[in-house]
Amino acid sequence: MKKVTLFITLCLFAVGFIGTAQQTPAPKQSEVITIKGATAHIGNGNVIENSVIVFENGTITAIGGSTTGTQGRVIDATGKHVYPGFIAPTKSLGLVEVDAVRPSDDQDELGEMIPNVRSLIAYNAESKVVESMRPNGVLIGQTTPNGGRISGTSSIVQFDAWNWEDAAIKTDDGIHLHWPNTFRRGRWWVGEPRGWQPNKDYQEDVTSVRQFLLNAKAYGDGNASEANNESFKATQGVFDGSKKVFVYAHGEKEMIDAVTALKESGVQDVVVVGGYEAHKIIPFLKKNSIPVLVREPHSLPYREDDDYDHSYKLPKLLAEGGVLVGIQNEDMANFQTRNMAFYAGHVAGQGLEKEEALKLITSNSAKILGIDDRYGTLETGKSATLFVSEGDALDMRTNKLTHAFIDGREISLETHQTELWKRYMDKYEREQ
Repeated sequence: MKKVTLFITLCLFAVGFIGTAQQTPAPKQSEVITIKGATAHIGNGNVIENSVIVFENGTITAIGGSTTGTQGRVIDATGKHVYPGFIAPTKSLGLVEVDAVRPSDDQDELGEMIPNVRSLIAYNAESKVVESMRPNGVLIGQTTPNGGRISGTSSIVQFDAWNWEDAAIKTDDGIHLHWPNTFRRGRWWVGEPRGWQPNKDYQEDVTSVRQFLLNAKAYGDGNASEANNESFKATQGVFDGSKKVFVYAHGEKEMIDAVTALKESGVQDVVVVGGYEAHKIIPFLKKNSIPVLVREPHSLPYREDDDYDHSYKLPKLLAEGGVLVGIQNEDMANFQTRNMAFYAGHVAGQGLEKEEALKLITSNSAKILGIDDRYGTLETGKSATLFVSEGDALDMRTNKLTHAFIDGREISLETHQTELWKRYMDKYEREQ
């Protein structure tokens, strides 16, 4: 009876702490580390068998075959695999903890054109959802606001930090524009037929976006009457190239209209997000140097006459057409972002060579987000943001991480729930 009572007490004690436990980020790298013997998947299409990777002060200092010299602490990863940390673009990670609990949802604000809303300052570095990304190798993300026509400004963060200042990799990297749709669902509550129908307000909605951008540019050129407009101020980076515009559009017409309007308005860098019909306009995308972050492959086709496996094939079609393409899962719940590796694996199952599929969540996404100078591949001089897996990381059956590093710091791969459970179970065992 005493043992049962102790066990129940410990369980309740643990559960109480699970709800309040905070993450403990890893300390700064203090010693040279070498990972040897693993198959290194560089992230740019190349593979090094029986590799040696050396990193110091958060930066890879040497990488090569078995003849490369080892230094410092040596991790024997023989028979295992090493990958760059996976990247999750366009997600509200760290902004929403529980969808149904309004106080934990900080992903959108009131207003239609609100580029001045910065996601970074609302980012919760202690998020349990963010913490759950790491055991699958997702180590970097673009924390992105939602809501409105222009929903706000995103930032790129790493997933092991004390606060948003520590987490930031690239601050205020882009604004997010939800392009109007040429079709919309009928509003049954005002007597309209259910189902999809032409959006009679499409041109009016497009005009409002164009006008906002023209006004913002005029403001930056000193030709506007407003003395202090925070929305216009936050937009200036898209005209000088310091910020990107991530435009959410799926239809062929919507994408062409969006890119054309943005370019004519003086926007320097445009990224299409979603791009369901992007395969139909590959020449247009290439001509305008437009990368695409396609929607998650684990999704149903939009229309009854579409191929049932269209979403699985789309990244391959774009990659083979010469378009820079990455994967995002903007339409799915935040916690499913941990499945980025398996999305890439399913694209490989459609015929895209596996190392090319890996690029969809590493080097390609790093290029699209503008962080490829430090992240996305395993190369000398770049960040030691990487992980060791027992098997193929694009296969959910074998992607079992043994070590992970962000900027050379060895991070925990266990959630606090796991850590606390082990701690209290150890205490229980000692009491026996």
